[in-house]
Amino acid sequence: MKTVCGICPHNCAIEEGRTGFCGARSNRGGVIKDDNYGLVTSIALDPIEKKPLKRFFPGSRILSVGSYGCNLRCPFCQNYGISTADKDSVETVFISPEELVRKALELAPHGNIGIAYTYNEPLIGYEYVRDCSELAARNGLKNVAVTNGYINEGPLAALLPHIDAMNIDLKAFTEGFYRRIGGRLEPVKRTIEVSSKSCHVEVTTLIIPGENDSPEEMRSLSEWLAGVDDAIPLHITRFFPRYKMADRDATDVAKLRELAGIASQSLKHVYVGNC
Repeated sequence: MKTVCGICPHNCAIEEGRTGFCGARSNRGGVIKDDNYGLVTSIALDPIEKKPLKRFFPGSRILSVGSYGCNLRCPFCQNYGISTADKDSVETVFISPEELVRKALELAPHGNIGIAYTYNEPLIGYEYVRDCSELAARNGLKNVAVTNGYINEGPLAALLPHIDAMNIDLKAFTEGFYRRIGGRLEPVKRTIEVSSKSCHVEVTTLIIPGENDSPEEMRSLSEWLAGVDDAIPLHITRFFPRYKMADRDATDVAKLRELAGIASQSLKHVYVGNC
């Protein structure tokens, strides 16, 4: 018998014993389980600017943690070694919410302000992020989600009271692009709209030559984002050949600056990255 997972807009109807599109959520006895709960593939104390967050506690550091799996299929993924993995194909270490929060508190003397859920798509491990963020908040720590924004509004609304900041990938501004990576644009736009009313939000768009680099698309994207809040920072970042796009050229820096200039006509804070 199939059970529907309601975490993201895929709304996977998962057969008993099978996993959903993300590779991290399964049907066990008619109940959807978070298979990557506490299974950490990467953990590091990073500068907050690396998330990237430019206008949230600049100069600080944040304990960054990730697992495996993703609910989109980007052929340019920089973390494909974990985003395309499952629990049998990648090394993990179990870290409970209590242990993670303890590590974060121990790192406070080194400039740590909290926990960032990142590296893979963290919100497919919804229950782990929820449990960690609730405990972290009770201990005075900040919570940051670095996400593709592909989450249903109900779970998002339940999580947001514990989230202090988000960097949300807005991978392009066309439905065609999102279809090619296995998703839809509108749910991501909705995540940005809802989240920006609850916490600090910054947005990142990776510019891929020939895919999402037209002046018209950047104008549409930045004008829409300004309609949400023209103070939302936009990071326009440079693509480098990766994964299934290893044969492509890196983004021309002059093109990035051109697009940043267009975005700056609508937005107060535009940053060029990866240059």
